[in-house]
Amino acid sequence: MIGEASFYGLYLPWLLPLALLALLVLMGVQRMLAAMGLYRRIWHPALFDIALYVVVLWCLTRLSALLQ
Repeated sequence: MIGEASFYGLYLPWLLPLALLALLVLMGVQRMLAAMGLYRRIWHPALFDIALYVVVLWCLTRLSALLQ
């Protein structure tokens, strides 16, 4: 997991593209949860969103480690 990704000659830490991908996945999951009406049952939506983002980011880092 240590390393960098090159985007048109710009070297970025590998966690940055994964964090952006996790953000996009999180937005999709948020829309799905809101459409199903589950956010009404969540006590603190902001804390839930942060925890969900961390879980999604962790899953993406584990998946990228397996694919290397």
